[in-house]
Amino acid sequence: MIVLGLSGALGHDASAAILVDGELVAAAEEERFLRDKHAKNRMPIRAAQYCLEAAGISADKVDVVAFPYSAISLLSTARWHYSMRHWYAPDRALDALFNGNRRYRRNRKRVLEVGDRLGINWENTEFRSVQHHLAHASSAYHMSGFREKTAIFCVDGKGEYATTFLGFGLGDRIYKIKEFYDPDSLCGAYGAMTEYLGFEMLDGEYKVMGMAPFGDPDAYDLSRLIAKNNKGFQVNTRLLNTIGIRRYKEKGKGFYFGRGLVKWLGPPRRNDKADEPYVHYAAAIQRLFEDQCLALIDTYLGDILAETGLIALAGGGALNVKLNQRILARSDVNKLFVQPAAGDSGTALGAATFVASENGDAVPRQNHVYLGPAFDSTACEQAVRSRTEDLNWQRVTNVVEVAADLIAAGNPVAWFQGRMEFGPRALGARSILGSPNSPGIADRINNQIKYRERWRPFCPSLLDRVAADIISSDHPSPFMTITFDVSEHWKLRIPEVVHADGTARVQVVEKGVNDRFYALIEALETRTGNAVVLNTSLNRRGEPIVCTPEDALNMFVECKLQYLLMEDILVTKNYA
Repeated sequence: MIVLGLSGALGHDASAAILVDGELVAAAEEERFLRDKHAKNRMPIRAAQYCLEAAGISADKVDVVAFPYSAISLLSTARWHYSMRHWYAPDRALDALFNGNRRYRRNRKRVLEVGDRLGINWENTEFRSVQHHLAHASSAYHMSGFREKTAIFCVDGKGEYATTFLGFGLGDRIYKIKEFYDPDSLCGAYGAMTEYLGFEMLDGEYKVMGMAPFGDPDAYDLSRLIAKNNKGFQVNTRLLNTIGIRRYKEKGKGFYFGRGLVKWLGPPRRNDKADEPYVHYAAAIQRLFEDQCLALIDTYLGDILAETGLIALAGGGALNVKLNQRILARSDVNKLFVQPAAGDSGTALGAATFVASENGDAVPRQNHVYLGPAFDSTACEQAVRSRTEDLNWQRVTNVVEVAADLIAAGNPVAWFQGRMEFGPRALGARSILGSPNSPGIADRINNQIKYRERWRPFCPSLLDRVAADIISSDHPSPFMTITFDVSEHWKLRIPEVVHADGTARVQVVEKGVNDRFYALIEALETRTGNAVVLNTSLNRRGEPIVCTPEDALNMFVECKLQYLLMEDILVTKNYA
């Protein structure tokens, strides 16, 4: 069976993924092709075209188009919950009851139009809608490789109405235990605080997570934002997840936090250098989010974890690596799988795996994210030749040795190799690399290349054979989805990738997955004594990760990078 998954129902992170007889062949985000971060209000046309081409399949051969957004019955709890909790905005409350599937109808029409543009024959190809959180759950469970009873926890802003899913997987099936519905959204609350702290919602949450270790979570008690109850939690909609008259507004723009929050905590953060008291708010909301999530796991998934110790995560909240560290530290958790494309881009994959599994296709464990386009050295050479800037380039016979020499000498190096990653993390295909024991390399990359906030951490990619010594754990971590405490005797050896709280969001590079990247880190070990490399994404602040050689060169000439390795082509500048 050939299943094409498409996402984009929620106005951001449109993507496509294709499965052939259960095997994931290709996946990509639309933003990478459009060069527009999150591809807001776009559908995944170019991403789908790429997936079909990569699979060598014409559009009319697709059996099913799977879409992670579905109609919700008026008889369900979801629409009534939404209506009752939005009583203060009667237009929204009544709309949920009397026209609650209007977004689904609009999205279904858009998918059919995309199919027409791709060449899908709708007479022979089935359109399947999958509930948003079932797609998240499938992307986590079916790709985890777990087949015993597995706890599933999906936490994000909002799908159709659901915000949080707790259930379990067994065999090929997924079973729901509990859902929570808008406006009771832990990720929505975290996102509203992200706005309050001066960042863009649905993009800046990881910035809040990076800021949190610089604050004191006990300095301010934010517990009134989210109240615990015997069923789970309830968000205070006078403060967060607000709509209508309760919203705080500036210059005609409404925010997802309320006027009551500003009255309580003070004006929103608007100066990028402002720390007090905002770093403490960041620390407090981070801990509150973690505590609420762990309480839900206790309540609804504790029995399953006691039985097998297996848990799979997805949803935007599953990209909160500090939460994931606390989940893995639980005594009842033996193995944790976090979908590397845990946000809404991963729902294209989740919808496809849900349909494929339901129809009897075996979905293998996800071992890597190298699912996007690749370009050979000839294509890279042609891209360099077409430039008018004063660039030097040459073919090199040993890319690994050249890169290792440059990195060990203290230089940041742009590393463009093989198939592009699917998901938000650069994992050795579209990366900027540096030596984690080179003093000041992180600040240099931040100030001269990435232009990021000063407190954002950089992450290490390290070899599997040294991982246990560095992070005191042998748990797999191939996708940079979990932080670990760095061993004391390593903190001084790799200081540029250790965050303020002594942790690092690591990628454990396994032999046989990305051979050239593995060999590079081995070559660095012979030069520096550390089988570790600083690894950050090949992009600048506010831009998508680069996709093509042209994208890489555009970034290269517009920042202070001096070295770019695209396949076997080394590009350097005659200017700073």
